Amino acid sequence: MDFKRGLGPLLGAVLLLGAAIGAWYSFTGKRATDKAGPHVTVRVVSGSEKMALLKDERLAKVLDRHGITLEVHKAGSREIAVLPDIQTYDIAFPAGQPAAEKIHRAAGMKGSATAFATPMVVASWKPIAGILEANGIVRQESGAYWIIDMGKLLDLMASGKRWRDLPGNTAFPVGKSVLVSTTNVSTSNSAAQFLALASYLFNGSEVVATPEQADRIALKVRPLFTKQGYQESSSSGPFEDYLSIGMGKTPLVWVYEAQYLEQAFQRSLKPDMVLLYPKPTLFTKHVMVALSDKGKRFLEAMADKEALAIAAEYGYRSEDAASTEVIRAKAKEKGLALPDLVDLVDPPAYDTLERMIVAIETAKESTP
Repeated sequence: MDFKRGLGPLLGAVLLLGAAIGAWYSFTGKRATDKAGPHVTVRVVSGSEKMALLKDERLAKVLDRHGITLEVHKAGSREIAVLPDIQTYDIAFPAGQPAAEKIHRAAGMKGSATAFATPMVVASWKPIAGILEANGIVRQESGAYWIIDMGKLLDLMASGKRWRDLPGNTAFPVGKSVLVSTTNVSTSNSAAQFLALASYLFNGSEVVATPEQADRIALKVRPLFTKQGYQESSSSGPFEDYLSIGMGKTPLVWVYEAQYLEQAFQRSLKPDMVLLYPKPTLFTKHVMVALSDKGKRFLEAMADKEALAIAAEYGYRSEDAASTEVIRAKAKEKGLALPDLVDLVDPPAYDTLERMIVAIETAKESTP
């Protein structure tokens, strides 16, 4: 009986302690939630190249700690600005500063930030690289393939040369025109970046800066797009053709470096696939445009170092030194050279680039 009488107060004390601990956890948890704000669903519309990253379960956990759940939708980076329901999204996440500017002009913004960047490159094949090397267009240096004469390659494309016309070509002697496959320049940033680089080289290695230059250069550049025939609206399309159909369909395809690295890091590459780095090239910034207050919270969450480290595993470069080392280490592990890029150009101003795009699209529409 004495034991039972002593047990009652002891159980009461344990229950009281449990209640106190529960209240403390509840209080500290509430403080953490109050700091992040209430849990919200953020609707994101992004270019196709970032779909795998944005749907990564590890990133979802990072964002959850910031009180965010993502709802992700896909559209071409330049197409995002003209979506009829653009105002229903919290974040527009295109590739490219010009695409972000187009969205800002069309929909406004509450804030923006550059999440990370990736250089523009050409995905190709060892036999194609060998043909171009024999013709003085490509050279291998320190394990990386470089398009050392991008101007000469563009001239071949503009002239209508076919692969079988190239001297010494026994590896790919086909009647297919020498072209770099791109996306649709009116909907996709990657194609607009190709236009930016081609216009720079056709303009005597000067950024196109006047309406007169834009009109003149557009005439020279537009065959590089019109000869391709059907073009996908977003960057995943031609890259998927490269991966699945092979060299016959896409001997040269214009891609983001991160697309190629993601394939190498997350899956596998075929033994004869190679990456060609143009000299010069340009970086594409992946810009987060906040269209609401919820979108602004997403900007802050994506600055989390863990989020940047996950992005690095998809090949995206950032200012975070640790993330860059992740990319270099994984590239080395896969036998890939990740060169430092110093020969870089800037795209034309927004209005100038738009003028050239309109000229190219007008030519497409008038082509029988």
